[in-house]
Amino acid sequence: MLDLFTEQISSALCSGSSAMASCRNVSSRGIGNVDAGRQIGLVSNKSTRHPFRNMGVQRKIPKSSASRFVVTRRLIAIKAVSIIDAPAQSSSRPSNLEQELRDLKILQAKLQAAETQRERIQIINQQRRVASFFERNEKLKDLLDFESLEERRFYLLKCLVAIGQEHVFLVEQSWLDLKQGPENGGQSRSSSPLKNALYVLLSMIENWEKTGNYAKCPTFLNLKIGENCVKTVNAKNKSSKEEISHAMDKLLSTLEDVETFYDCIGGIVGYQVAILELILASKNEWPSLSSQYHQDFSDASSLNEFHVPLGPDLSKNIEYAAQAAVWGIAGLPELGEVYPLGGSGDRLGLIDKETGHSLPVAMLPYCGRTLLEGLIRDLQAREFLYYKTYGKQHITPVAIMTSAAKDNHKHIMALCEKHDWFGRGRRSFQLFEQPLVPTVDAEEGKWVKSEPFKLVLKPGGHGVIWKLASDKGIFDWFYSHGCRSATVRQISNPVAATDVTLLALAGIGLHNGKKLGFASCQRSVGASEGVNVLLERNTIAGCWEYGLTCIEYTEFDKLGIIDAPVSPGSVQAQYPANTNVLYVDLATVERIGSSKSEASLPGMILNLKKPINYEDYLGVKHSIYAGRLECTMQNVADSLFTSYPYRCFSNVQENLDTFIVYNERRKVTSSAKRERKAMDQSLHQTPDGSFLDIMRNAYDLLVSCNIQMDKVEDNTLYLNSGPPFLVFLHPALGPLWEVIRQKFCGGSVAKGSELQLEIAEFSWVDVQLDGSLIILAENIMGFEKSSENEDTLLHYGQQCGKCRLQNVKIENKGVDWKSSENVYWQHKVDRLETVKIVLHGNAEFDARDVVLKGDHFFEVPDGHRLQITTGDSGLSSTMEPIIDEMSICGSWHWKYTLHDCHFNLEMVQL
Repeated sequence: MLDLFTEQISSALCSGSSAMASCRNVSSRGIGNVDAGRQIGLVSNKSTRHPFRNMGVQRKIPKSSASRFVVTRRLIAIKAVSIIDAPAQSSSRPSNLEQELRDLKILQAKLQAAETQRERIQIINQQRRVASFFERNEKLKDLLDFESLEERRFYLLKCLVAIGQEHVFLVEQSWLDLKQGPENGGQSRSSSPLKNALYVLLSMIENWEKTGNYAKCPTFLNLKIGENCVKTVNAKNKSSKEEISHAMDKLLSTLEDVETFYDCIGGIVGYQVAILELILASKNEWPSLSSQYHQDFSDASSLNEFHVPLGPDLSKNIEYAAQAAVWGIAGLPELGEVYPLGGSGDRLGLIDKETGHSLPVAMLPYCGRTLLEGLIRDLQAREFLYYKTYGKQHITPVAIMTSAAKDNHKHIMALCEKHDWFGRGRRSFQLFEQPLVPTVDAEEGKWVKSEPFKLVLKPGGHGVIWKLASDKGIFDWFYSHGCRSATVRQISNPVAATDVTLLALAGIGLHNGKKLGFASCQRSVGASEGVNVLLERNTIAGCWEYGLTCIEYTEFDKLGIIDAPVSPGSVQAQYPANTNVLYVDLATVERIGSSKSEASLPGMILNLKKPINYEDYLGVKHSIYAGRLECTMQNVADSLFTSYPYRCFSNVQENLDTFIVYNERRKVTSSAKRERKAMDQSLHQTPDGSFLDIMRNAYDLLVSCNIQMDKVEDNTLYLNSGPPFLVFLHPALGPLWEVIRQKFCGGSVAKGSELQLEIAEFSWVDVQLDGSLIILAENIMGFEKSSENEDTLLHYGQQCGKCRLQNVKIENKGVDWKSSENVYWQHKVDRLETVKIVLHGNAEFDARDVVLKGDHFFEVPDGHRLQITTGDSGLSSTMEPIIDEMSICGSWHWKYTLHDCHFNLEMVQL
C-alpha cells in the first residue's frame, strides 16, 4: 500500500501538478454512487377507467421498480491531475434504514406532542443513541465545551445525534492544524490541495504505526471518524477553542433555521424523517407520506384517474383572450407580484469574471440586462399600459424570495440598490430569505459536510415560499398595499409576460374569484418537464374529489402515466406542460402556508439523480450523488381539491377553485436554466434556446404588422451561422401585441439586420431596415423624481422620449456577423456601422422621407425636437426647443381607448 502511494506521489510531484484541485466523483466518505436512485415520486395506486367528457387518457399499470444503489470502493491514488477510480464492487446497504425511520417517527411523534421546550429536552435526553454518544466521547464533549452552551443550542446538537448525524461535529486533527495556521504550529491555509493531501497521508501513516489497524483509521478523503480514531486537541489551546467555537456557532445557526422552519413536520427530526421516507420510497420499501397526493395514492382502497385539464386557449379564442387581458389590466391595483429567486442555478455555471465567484440565476446577463431587470421591465410595461388606459399611476408591490446560496440575497439587494429600486421606491419591495437546508447522501441519508461543523447546504426548493411568506409577514404587507391576489413567475423564464399570457391569467382568476391558476402550453413527448393534470380521486369516506395539480416527469412510471402523444405520429404529448407561471389568491395560500401542517410544505421531493459538487477544507473537489428536501410551490394546489358526494362525469372544472389557461408555448415558457456546452447541439433550457424563441416571437409580431423579414429557421442554422436578425423591443411598446401592431405598419427588416427599441412612444411607418438601428430613450415610460420619503419614483406617461419614422430607408453594414466575440443571447455584438438615436429626457426625433446610409449618431437633448428630412444637398436637420406647454405630453402622444375589450390607439398631435 505504501509503495503504491509513494509511486503515485512521486509521479504527481514530477509532473508539478496540483492534482487534487481537479478531483471529481469522489464521495466525502470515500464511496461514490453509480446510480443514486430516482427522484422520489408517488406510490402506486389502483385505477379505473370511465368516460369523462372524452378527457380520460391512456394509462399503464404502475411499475414496481426499486432503484439500484451500486457503490464503489475508491482506491485513492494521486496521479497527474485526477484521482483514479478503483473497479466497482457491489456492497450491501450498511444500515437498516427502515428500522431507523420507524424509530425516528416515534421520536418525531413524541416531540410534536410535547407542549414545552423543557419536555422536548427531556424526551431527547432519554434517547439511547444520545446518551451513549456523550458517554463514549467525554474528551470530545470537553473539546466542544457543550456545558457552556445554552439549553436550546445543546438541544439542537442532541437532535443531530438523535438522527444519526454525529459525524458532523467530529473533529480531524488535520482540520485544526489547517485552521490554526503556521504561526501556531499548523498548516498554511493557502497550501495547495496536493500539499494538504500529503499532510493527511502522513497523518494516516502515523495512525497505522500507532494502531496497527488500517480498517479503523481515517482513509484519505474519508472524513468519517471511527470510535478509536477521534483525535482531540488540548482543551487549553486557545486557538483551537476559538476555531471550534466559531465553526460551532455557524452550525448551530443552520440547525436553528432547520428546527424553526420545519417545525410543522417536527423540526430537525421531522426533516430527517421526511428524507428517509423519500429514500425508502424510491426503493419501494416504504409508502411515501410526503405530500397530500402521495398519501391519497398510497391508499390501496382509493381510485384515482388523471385527465387532460380543459381551459381556454388564448392563441385560438382571440376575443376571450382580449377580454381576459382587459380584466387583468383593470385588476392591476389588486395584484401583487411574487418572484421565487432563491435557487442556486448550478446548471448555468454563472461566474463573476472579476472575482471568480459563482453568481445566482438572477444575475445572468440576458438580452442586454440581468434576468431580474427583465422581470421588472415586464411589470412596468403592464403598469404603463394601465396608466395609458385609465390615466392613473400605480406601482405594484413585489415580493422576492432570495437565499444565501451564492450570496443570492446580497447580489439581488445590491442590484436593486444600483438601479435605485427601478424607480419604484424601496417600500414597494419585500425581500425575504429562504433557509438553506442540509444535503444528504443517496445511500444512508447522511448529512454531507465539507469540513467539521460545516454542512453542504442548498436552497429547499421554491415550494417553501408559502410558509416562509407567512412566517415573514409578506401576506400582511401585500394586504396593506390593497392586494388580494398575485402573479408568480420564475426568474429563468423570460417569456412568461409575452402578449396576453400573464394579464389573461390574472384577469380570469380575478374575474371568476378563483384561488389558483396555471398558465400552460403544449409539451413534447419525452420532455423533462412536469405536467398539469385534472385529478379525480375517490376517498375512503366515499367522496369524490377533483382538482388541478402537477406531476413531475420523474413520477410517471410510479403513477402508471404513459407519456404518449395526443395522436399517432405526433410529437405533442397528451398532457400539457407545467410552467410554474401561476395566479394565486393571497388569502388562500396564506391559510395553507400558516397551517402548521405538512400542507404548508407542498410537494416534498428528494432528487438523488443529480450530483452535488463541493470543495472540502483541503481544497479537494467532490461530486457525489446527494439531494435535499425540496418543495414545489405549484403543488399548493393539492390543498385545493373540491369534494362531491357523487362522481362527476362532465363540467366539473367550471366549479373548481383551480383553473388553467393555454397559449402558444413560446409565449408561456422558454427557460434559461442550463449552460450550453461548446459542442452541445441541444438548445433546450439554454439561454440560446430561449433567445431564439424571443426572436421567433418578434418575427410573428412584426410580420403581423405587414413587415417583411426572414423567418427564424431550425436551431441547427443558429448553431452554424447565428440568428437571421436581432430584434429587441421594449415591452412598454405593448405589452399587448394588439397595441404594438398599431405602432408598426409596413416596411421590411432585411436578413442580418439589428433593431433595438428602448422606447414606448414610437411610430414606424414603411421603414426599410438593412443594417443596424438602435433607439434609446432616457425616459422610456415617464420620468423619475424624488418623493416626500426621498424614494425615486417613476411617473408614468409624463415627459417620455418620442420617435416617429415614416418612409425611412436605413442602410449600413450593421452587425459584424463574423466576429468571434458575439454572444447573441446576451445582445453582446460587434458592429461595423449603425444608426443610433439617443433621446434625453422628453426629447423627440422625427424622420420622414429620408435615406440614412452608413454610420449615423443622433443625440437629442432634453426639451428639444430633432427633425430629419431630405434637403437639396442631402439630409436636412432642424433642432428646435419644445415649448413649455408641451413639456409634459410632448408635441404628440398615443391616446389609448378601450372599445369592446379591444385597444384603439390614436396619435394626438398638439
